[in-house]
Amino acid sequence: MNTMNDDCPCCSGNCYLSCCGRYLDGDEFPETAEQLMRSRYCAYVLARADYVLATWHTATRPPTLALDTIGQPQWLGLKVIRVDNDATTGRVEFVARYKVNGRAQRLHEVSQFVKENERWVYVSGKRVKH
Repeated sequence: MNTMNDDCPCCSGNCYLSCCGRYLDGDEFPETAEQLMRSRYCAYVLARADYVLATWHTATRPPTLALDTIGQPQWLGLKVIRVDNDATTGRVEFVARYKVNGRAQRLHEVSQFVKENERWVYVSGKRVKH
């Protein structure tokens, strides 16, 4: 990912550098919970544990995150289903498709976000059972 014409992995339909790339590779911060969720998905696709950890609330963040090890998912796509937020809290429901060991999987989750010190951070997620 290094040209303006590359599609963003977050499936927004925009190019990477004008979409999530400005957060992962630049000095801008997401303005909404949905933008943060999309950029975090992008970070998982690109194995950017540094970004995932930096955007995780300190109360719930794990000490480390290994995204570049064998057996990690191959991310295939993202669909945002619903977004609910106000000025300081947000909730994003999404489905992320991926493969592990050649088997297709779906992660259907509702993620919780808060805005602290003028920046959105991920707090937690709850899987939606089918």
